[in-house]
Amino acid sequence: MSTSIEGIYSVPLMFGIFMILSFALLGRISARKLGLPTVLGELLAGVLIGNLFYFWGYDLFVILREGATCVDIASLALSGHTWDEAVQLVLGEDTGKTLLELLRGPNGKQYLQISQAVELFSRYGVMFVMFHIGLGTYVIAQLRHVEPDSLKVAVIGAFAPMALGFLVLSLLTPDTSQVEHIFIAATLGTTGFAITARVLTRLRQNHSTEARVILGAAAMDDVLGLVMLAIVSGIAVSGSASSGDIGGTAIRVFLFLVCAFGLGPSFLRFLIWLLRRLDVLEAKLFVSFVMVILLAGLASLVNLSPIVGAFAAGLLMHDSHFKSWGDLHQDKHTFSELFAPLEVIIVPIFFVLMGMQVKLETLLNWQVIYIVAGVLAAAVFGKWISGLGARSKVNRIAVGFGMMPRGEVGLAFAFIGKSLGVIDSAMFAVVVVVVVVTTLATPLMLRIAMGKNPQDE
Repeated sequence: MSTSIEGIYSVPLMFGIFMILSFALLGRISARKLGLPTVLGELLAGVLIGNLFYFWGYDLFVILREGATCVDIASLALSGHTWDEAVQLVLGEDTGKTLLELLRGPNGKQYLQISQAVELFSRYGVMFVMFHIGLGTYVIAQLRHVEPDSLKVAVIGAFAPMALGFLVLSLLTPDTSQVEHIFIAATLGTTGFAITARVLTRLRQNHSTEARVILGAAAMDDVLGLVMLAIVSGIAVSGSASSGDIGGTAIRVFLFLVCAFGLGPSFLRFLIWLLRRLDVLEAKLFVSFVMVILLAGLASLVNLSPIVGAFAAGLLMHDSHFKSWGDLHQDKHTFSELFAPLEVIIVPIFFVLMGMQVKLETLLNWQVIYIVAGVLAAAVFGKWISGLGARSKVNRIAVGFGMMPRGEVGLAFAFIGKSLGVIDSAMFAVVVVVVVVTTLATPLMLRIAMGKNPQDE
């Protein structure tokens, strides 16, 4: 009997994994052919496969589309609730009917195992996504050379969309919690600079004054984004947005970041010294994983999201720390090369899984459409006015549009909010729409602002 159940279980599971990988590859290839960021292609591929197979009634994708929901339902059921009560508490009576039938079916145990595995992969996946993003920006060195223009652009670009987003959400969704408003507003303050950098390179403007201002602002924005993420994740964990709790969270964030950036480099050098007899490949991999797990664990210890620690670990790591192994220019084991498998396999699967959790039917509601329009307006206008922080000789409009895309950081914010139960399915879909639209609009807006056309590229 066990063998037959395993057979029923393994076939759809293997097919599901094959489909996820195939659609991730298809999304990546399509995005590159269209000149779009690969993360956008992977995310949209997940949206397509998740909703398509759900409406076709493919059981495995019904489970995957819910993310960690099945685990939450099982936890409530084990704590004394009936399955019906647990499903109703998590999803509501109408939405949870199909899922309840699957969990009560002959393969319910296997579906719970799959859900738990997906949750574990997603949680560690987002940690390494943030570590990977941190690796791409060596802000500790860059911040020493940030110009006043960049600093003003970064501050306006972080706090203006936050304030506008909070105001819009308070007006359009007065019945939802302030914690949700704060979390979504903080998401609007993020910047996906890699997208803008790619566009500026294609326009041959990567050495322009505007590019330098945006680069400096992006370096500062990474630090502001890290602080915002730490604060809002702490608020989400505590579940309270009172001034006292926000103050306590801010103190924890300050102490954590002081320890991370103050003591982290010393610990990093000590760890590298201990491993000096290892090959540089072994040393870099071991040190990286130790720093990710250590800082993520310390962040959790002080009631912050683990991805705050993972992001901080990425910001601390750099090839220059390993110069005792020889000439860095001849080193074939740079961090970019070592973590290429992460970027090629784990990151795409994570974003496909994120896309699968976007329930398009939640957008078929006028109230949600109004929210999308309001939040999108706050997201675009809030970043656009950040260009006012640059001096008059700089193309302020181009700088503002360069700060507009949200990218991977915005998606990571949304995932954390959803996993913590702060953001529901409808608001998660709203945030994903905002990320997609701002990412798609940035290349066009930058071309217009800089007076370029496609023939100039």
